[in-house]
Amino acid sequence: MSSTILLLTCDIVQLFTAGFLGLLVGALLAEGALLVPYWRTLNPKEFYALHPSYAPRLFRFFAPLTIAAPSLAISAVVLSIVTSDPGLWFSFIAAALSCLIVGIYFFYFKRANEAFGKAAIAENDLSRELGRWAAWHNARTVVGMFAFVFSLVAISRS
Repeated sequence: MSSTILLLTCDIVQLFTAGFLGLLVGALLAEGALLVPYWRTLNPKEFYALHPSYAPRLFRFFAPLTIAAPSLAISAVVLSIVTSDPGLWFSFIAAALSCLIVGIYFFYFKRANEAFGKAAIAENDLSRELGRWAAWHNARTVVGMFAFVFSLVAISRS
């Protein structure tokens, strides 16, 4: 592959990385601003009654974004290495933070969401767990914001 094609491919992948990170962060912001406060107003019986209908939809929406953004970010790093792109370190940071988003999912959200799905959290503990869920969600959103910013800086350095 010629160096011109590699450079162009690197630029395109960096743009797609920023685009998908932007979509992911925007979706996380919307979820945190709209859905999480609503869930926290529901009594436990209402929350557990609604969870089976919205949880699979949210998973189908977020899973592709959560997979695509880090995959593109890692690809941008590989292409940045191959092309000696000046934005390499910023691409690397964006990729690392993108992977951290996935790590946070497996560290906390997978187990918590499964517990919600099974109504396994006692009704008197649900409010506290939703507060914990919101805090982790906010942390994941901030990580995503930083990943997005670093992906933009990588583009500006190219």
